[in-house]
Amino acid sequence: MDLRDLSVPLPVVGAPMAGGPSTVALAAAVSEAGGLGFLAGGYLTAAELAAQVAEVRRRTTAPFGVNLFLPQPPAVDRAALDAYVASLQPLAGAAGVEVDAWWDDDDVDDKLALLVEDPVPVVSFTFGCPPPEAVGRLHRAGTVVVVSVTTPDEAATAAAGGADALCVQGIEAGGHQATFTDDLGPDTGWGLLALVTAVGHRVELPLVAAGGLMTASDVAAVLRAGAVAAQVGTALLRCPESGAPEMHKAALVDPTFPGTAITRAFSGRRARGLVNGFMRAHPDAPSAYPYVNNATRALRRWARARGNPHGTNLWAGQGFRLARACPAAQVVTTLAAGLDAPAPGDAGTG
Repeated sequence: MDLRDLSVPLPVVGAPMAGGPSTVALAAAVSEAGGLGFLAGGYLTAAELAAQVAEVRRRTTAPFGVNLFLPQPPAVDRAALDAYVASLQPLAGAAGVEVDAWWDDDDVDDKLALLVEDPVPVVSFTFGCPPPEAVGRLHRAGTVVVVSVTTPDEAATAAAGGADALCVQGIEAGGHQATFTDDLGPDTGWGLLALVTAVGHRVELPLVAAGGLMTASDVAAVLRAGAVAAQVGTALLRCPESGAPEMHKAALVDPTFPGTAITRAFSGRRARGLVNGFMRAHPDAPSAYPYVNNATRALRRWARARGNPHGTNLWAGQGFRLARACPAAQVVTTLAAGLDAPAPGDAGTG
């Protein structure tokens, strides 16, 4: 299988943004505009994902993809996790919600079975490399397999595991860092351009570059560095098709949110978002995904229901101030404007 065999006119991929921002409307709009739209399978049940896949097909005949999380059982420091959950209790009491930490596998096996039985053009994976058996099942179904990587070593592992292409994510990216493990410090990671170059020297696979890309010049830069396409997420957050809450969209242009940082406070995994009150109050959250993610779920839902941007995650990449409130199709065409570069469907190697 080859990402370059897809009929995708423009070298722009809509990032899968789990937890609400990615919608059927957003995925379909990106694909209809000539890019490659993605559904975010993370946090959905298999039935919910099936319904979204069916709806995208009703809206567009263009290729699209689905992203799945691969939760890795972490070596959790139970004392640190218990202490963190205990630290949330006063806030939970004031909100009238319960906090509890538990493990779940994100229903990944059932979602994989769905995508084998009812194939989509592309399936990407985040937080690890799928086992060869899973890659083989997807290949037999006619699906291109993409693995998200954050280091050259992860890229080599994914290539050896049968990936058809790599989503190369720099530390500038908003949302969760796609690292295979979560044992890094908050400011540890590769810048995108250096990572694309390094991975391109390590493996011979098409590369999709992701991380802080907001303008046509950003896209051109990663294509010159060797990528076949640019993946954008934050650039789409303010679009009407985005499912991001209005308070999230507003915060992207609110001067009281001056920057981003990487935190484990909301999920127990490193993720980049706008610095807010919850993030500042919990600087030492343990590495314990998805335990922490489940523990904070009710608190985040409570804050969103009340329009409180300081009580929930506001994922955003470093270029967030350049996000525009315009249709997703306009974002895609603007990012590709003036590019004399191959798209995923007709490009050379990464």
